Amino acid sequence: MGERIFVVGAGSMGSGIAQTFATAGFDVTMHDVKKEYVDAGFGRISGPLLKRVEKGKMTTAEVDAIVSRITPSTDFGDAQQADLIIEAVFEKMEVKKEVFSRLDAVAKPGAVLATNTSSLSISEIAAATTRPQDVIGMHFFNPAPVMKLVEVIRGSLTSDATFHKAAAICTKLGKEAVAVNEAPGFVVNRMLVPMMNEAFNILMEGVASAEDIDKAMKLGTNMPMGPFELADYTGLDIGLHTMETLFSETGDPKFRPSPLLRKYVRAGRLGRKVGIGVYDYRSG
Repeated sequence: MGERIFVVGAGSMGSGIAQTFATAGFDVTMHDVKKEYVDAGFGRISGPLLKRVEKGKMTTAEVDAIVSRITPSTDFGDAQQADLIIEAVFEKMEVKKEVFSRLDAVAKPGAVLATNTSSLSISEIAAATTRPQDVIGMHFFNPAPVMKLVEVIRGSLTSDATFHKAAAICTKLGKEAVAVNEAPGFVVNRMLVPMMNEAFNILMEGVASAEDIDKAMKLGTNMPMGPFELADYTGLDIGLHTMETLFSETGDPKFRPSPLLRKYVRAGRLGRKVGIGVYDYRSG
């Protein structure tokens, strides 16, 4: 693959995106602010792949080939040779704008500057640069190596050339791109997160138990996971943040976060990643 990829952030999404590109044959640099964060990112990549080797679904040579295409980085200057830069840092506007301001200073002319934001304004992020025409949203879904969809989101000044480059790269990854014009929550989260939020309201009102709400949605609508199973998987704090973004951006009461969702997040019940969310996973 000719394009050189630079991923900012080695967390669950950043490492997953880096793995996705490396698996498709791209040379990738995975960056984070500390070496231990980058090392942890490599662990997130190699761990599940080695489990596939144990199950006979991959060979050790295939895993080594994927990992060898990923270069570790703690130097932001390493982004200067990249054709596509994807930011996957904390879902906070101030943090993302700082990253894009720094990218603007080092990225080569014509490089595509993409953000993996799940709900924030592409236009506002782009305004932190002197080249808003090169800024676009590329929203991968978790886990990035598995999920087929990428929302490709135009900001108000994103050029057609930038959009077509981003969409073409999705095709090379074996992903399906959907074209989205910037709006709060884009497409998937605008529809999905309010559904999950309403599940919390139904539970709070005592209409049904969490287990029966999940069962109803799985058997009644053919969802592979119930809304609470999905909320626990993605993180209740992530869901709450997306609801707050939708509510603040639109002012529409249908996006008001459920008090029960807020209560769970305040209690530290964030989902599978901490062992307890709607369900308790700590006893196995």
